[in-house]
Amino acid sequence: MAQKKINVAIALTWFRIAAIPMVVLVFLFGTGYWARPASMMIFTIAGFTDWLDGYLARRLGLTSRFGAFLDPVADKLMVTSALVLVVQGDPQWYIALAAAIIIGREIAISALREWMAEIGARSQVAVSPFGKIKTILQMVGLGAMLYLRPIWGMDVYTFGLVLLTAAAALTLWSMIEYIRAAWPSLNSE
Repeated sequence: MAQKKINVAIALTWFRIAAIPMVVLVFLFGTGYWARPASMMIFTIAGFTDWLDGYLARRLGLTSRFGAFLDPVADKLMVTSALVLVVQGDPQWYIALAAAIIIGREIAISALREWMAEIGARSQVAVSPFGKIKTILQMVGLGAMLYLRPIWGMDVYTFGLVLLTAAAALTLWSMIEYIRAAWPSLNSE
């Protein structure tokens, strides 16, 4: 059996996964003024590859089953790692609650999708257009919260918190929609 070559879209997804420990290490162990902005820059560059790998995969015909599997895994790893860092950096109850909602929803919906696939009803819980909006809000919000410092007098951290809160609300709403779509299958004997 021939081994498939890694294409540029999958390589970008692997880069996104490899960037996670860099973000964590710079955030936790970086010293001085540069540490938080540097962790945000690494996170932002890695987050940009989420859009770029999907664009290139579609544009260049590089879509694959492996890429379809790996891309959301990379996104979830990035977001959960950044959420843990943000909560560690500012352990306020409302930040921890937003993180718990987002992480909890990802676990629940991943399990729901897996179960629905087992019973042949995966299409009932397909990714919605709101998923991309939620991901953008999470990535931009988390990036701003990782940065922490004001830019040109603007409180970037609070801006990020507002986006993260909106993402948590969208997360709850989308979870309810997914469960509602799957309810007939969940409720059947």
